[in-house]
Amino acid sequence: MSIRRSSGLVGAVALGLVLTGCGSSKDKADASDKGETRVFAADNGKIKIPAKPKRVVATGYAVPVMIEAHAPLVGISSWKRGEPMMSKKDLAAYKKLPKVAGEQATETNYEAIAEAKPDLIVIGVPAPVLGDIDVKRLESIAPVVAIGPTVPSAWRELSRKQADAAGSLKQFDSLQAKYEAKAAELKKKYKNVLPQLKLGHVGAYGESAKGTFQREFGRSWGTNIAEDAGAKYYGKVKKAGPGSRAVSEYPSIEELPASLRDADAITYSVMADGSVPKSVQYVMDSKLWKNLPAVKAKKTFPIRYTEAATYGQAMQTLDAIDESFAPLLKR
Repeated sequence: MSIRRSSGLVGAVALGLVLTGCGSSKDKADASDKGETRVFAADNGKIKIPAKPKRVVATGYAVPVMIEAHAPLVGISSWKRGEPMMSKKDLAAYKKLPKVAGEQATETNYEAIAEAKPDLIVIGVPAPVLGDIDVKRLESIAPVVAIGPTVPSAWRELSRKQADAAGSLKQFDSLQAKYEAKAAELKKKYKNVLPQLKLGHVGAYGESAKGTFQREFGRSWGTNIAEDAGAKYYGKVKKAGPGSRAVSEYPSIEELPASLRDADAITYSVMADGSVPKSVQYVMDSKLWKNLPAVKAKKTFPIRYTEAATYGQAMQTLDAIDESFAPLLKR
């Protein structure tokens, strides 16, 4: 159920908090046994869901979150884009789980979802994409909560809501704590070099056929995790749009000098295996790139796993950032 992030993460959705009091784990277990419910605020409204779901179907961005949080999954959508970022254990779980939907929202298999007999369905796609799903039909099977992506950096809050809906916060909170501790370590490690640099970032979603590149600013896919490690990205989108377009833009290659000549250093997105995407290579092959001050100073740094949208995945991103920025400590 994935969509292209550069155009699909639209409309920052106001997400409410779970309207439920905090009780003990025993209270929650008792509530589940009694078939009790709670009201959950999601993209599609305030939905009555099981207090502690036992059979969950997850789609889109909710898939890797639910797997990492050890949610009681009985079916998921395909999520091939996230496979390179999954741990061996999570990837094995992902491959074993029944696939009740494809990569696109339109590839939802309603019969397969019904056969899975879920007591909760969590849809992890952007609000506008809900139009491609027969939500009413899904609601006839089980309560449906839609919790989709907005601005790229919001994956932290959104993934927590997804795990919360499934009653799987214990494992989630553990991963979050590990991530935050690791980010704090890196921030301390690079405190004398990173904050002093004006950084720019070239993302992977420019279109060489159209002669454009992707410039990402703070809180975007390629920058938000590096920011947790102390990186400072300068500038802002000239004409902000919804979703990811609030934090990234797509200038023509001729605008490269104007966009990045003030950067002390430049980071750029690469694939999980370290290879350079065609869209980024297009930029790096340009004479305009080679004449940028940061490039001449050999201060360009590749970043892997920039699509991370869970704490487990983001741990790998932090490792990649540490590996890439290590030369800064030797200068």
